Amino acid sequence: MSLQIYNTQSRSKETFIPLEPGQVKMYCCGVTVYDYCHLGHARSYIAWDVVRRYLEWLGYTVKYVQNFTDIDDKILNRAQAENSSMEAVSERFIQAYYEDLRRLNVRDADAYPRATENITEIYQLIQQLEKKGYAYASNGDVFYSVEKFPEYGKLSGRKQDQLLAGASGRVSASEGEKKHSSDFALWKAAKPGEPAWESPWGEGRPGWHIECSAMVRRLLGSTIDIHGGGGDLVFPHHENEIAQSEAANCEPLARFWMHNGMVTVGGEKMSKSLGNFTTIRQLLEQVDPMAIRLFVLQAHYRKPLDFTTEAIASAENGWNTFKEGLLFQHQYGEKLGWHLNGNGNSLSLHSEAVERFQTAMDDDFNTSGGLAVLFELAKELRKEGNVITHEGKTETPLEDIQQTWWTLVQLSKVLGLEVQTQDTQTDAVSGLSDAEIETLIQKRLNARQAKNYAESDQIRDRLKEAGITLIDRPGGETVWHR
Repeated sequence: MSLQIYNTQSRSKETFIPLEPGQVKMYCCGVTVYDYCHLGHARSYIAWDVVRRYLEWLGYTVKYVQNFTDIDDKILNRAQAENSSMEAVSERFIQAYYEDLRRLNVRDADAYPRATENITEIYQLIQQLEKKGYAYASNGDVFYSVEKFPEYGKLSGRKQDQLLAGASGRVSASEGEKKHSSDFALWKAAKPGEPAWESPWGEGRPGWHIECSAMVRRLLGSTIDIHGGGGDLVFPHHENEIAQSEAANCEPLARFWMHNGMVTVGGEKMSKSLGNFTTIRQLLEQVDPMAIRLFVLQAHYRKPLDFTTEAIASAENGWNTFKEGLLFQHQYGEKLGWHLNGNGNSLSLHSEAVERFQTAMDDDFNTSGGLAVLFELAKELRKEGNVITHEGKTETPLEDIQQTWWTLVQLSKVLGLEVQTQDTQTDAVSGLSDAEIETLIQKRLNARQAKNYAESDQIRDRLKEAGITLIDRPGGETVWHR
């Protein structure tokens, strides 16, 4: 069975074939950085992290981009309330995002573009739309003319007469400035006291939707393989992205549109506007990060995920079972005369378990089905551990136990379920392969050449935490050792 992905646009599962053999271009909408991330955000970015990990496990090279919206009314309102600045608020919550999501073992994206760093690309795209007749200026604002794009609504299934102005809460222009009620802002004229940039239409700032279209095109090109985001972004955000990008580029924006379901509390979507949210860092004060990750992965990414105390407790119990399995070699290896050579790569995988895991994951990233396979492996190891504890030995051949453990370790890593120990020999559980290290070193070199020293330092720190020492030599060469 080949990988099948549910495409929101076609409303059906389709066989995944990338635009370029072996390469995947993937973009996911990031957070508006005016507050701490809540569990709903964690659900989304854990989902895309698993999609990326699984694609890489299948052998693809994935370029993954996730933006930060760092100019928005909500950020400006927070800055005003705190007597601060837009830049200070944005930077504080961008760093909080990194801290929270890394604790959940969500890997960093390959790039985190910010709206304020792409102003030139944004107004160039707007100029292109204006030249083609899809956009019009009005008193310093620029609007997209929805009626000029006949396919508008093809993602959400909405018809023109169903569309409502300002459905996202992001469009604040008065009706009199638009030609049609469903037209949306591409550029907003400057308001007193707000940050603004020079543009062909006067000082102002970009609308929300145009940011992603500009950043996708700059970093990934006119057409990408996968565009992801929360289900609440289908309309109007992603619908508007399609209208902007496809009108300008005359090519499909994305071949696959993926949307995750919402986290609910008592049947209502978890959101800051409703005040029923739990921040990631609040939850991390009480719950193991991997238990939170397991809680998220127990439901299919497209389905609603109900947040309850009982569900979290169940996930904690499940993680304890997983953790026992992942630490089996660390706990019982000495008794069995089992010592890892290198990082364990000489061990074989349980082919039947791998096949069942892949069958589940090939069905639109069915993590719950994949977890069922892993739980079986973990419980098998728990059983062996109990026998060893009570009888001092086991009749099961060591090769079979090693295969079960190594299969659990490797497949759990695909889902980002990993555990760290103090024993350096257990790097097989949480360590990096040589290829992964070389890839990170190249990314660090690219960041340094681009003078993105913050990203360069982050990569060095990540490698250091994994026990990898880097030595920079003259001429730009970097050597490493464990």
